[in-house]
Amino acid sequence: MGLPPTRSINFDRAAKPASRNKVPQPRDDSAMQATDRRPRPYHALADRIPGTGRDPASVRKRIEAMERILERMFVIPGTNKGVGLDVILDILPVAGDVIGAVLGSYLVWEARNLGMSKWQMARMFGNVGIDFLLGSIPLIGAIPDFLFRSNSRNLRIIRRHLDKHHPQTVTIEN
Repeated sequence: MGLPPTRSINFDRAAKPASRNKVPQPRDDSAMQATDRRPRPYHALADRIPGTGRDPASVRKRIEAMERILERMFVIPGTNKGVGLDVILDILPVAGDVIGAVLGSYLVWEARNLGMSKWQMARMFGNVGIDFLLGSIPLIGAIPDFLFRSNSRNLRIIRRHLDKHHPQTVTIEN
């Protein structure tokens, strides 16, 4: 076994092929879209399932559903106070608070997608952070978490933004 054959390298710049000296032309996306027939699974699926679009009305439905799950999944009889997944997760010592904070951060992510201001998102992250810190108190963390409803506060901030900037998404509540 010998060494592989070596290739000679031409260092003369004038000897470059003509195709390398061309200036790249801007890409024409309209021609690409006409010839590109690959399926778009996310967009096709999002168009068929109601409430999964990127429009403000779909975002409103999603965040209201998430807030309902996290804060008002069922009502305690006699108190007329709703309890949701956020309080139930406090049964798990550390993981429950982390999971609750991640689920609460979803509302902030949707707010970012709506183009809300950094100040509003900072307030929303502050609400999630306070909820996380109050819920992390050993043994009694569920009580302040039951009273301080960060997801309801964040929903109120997002609704105010949607009502002002996207009035066609306003819904009348009972």
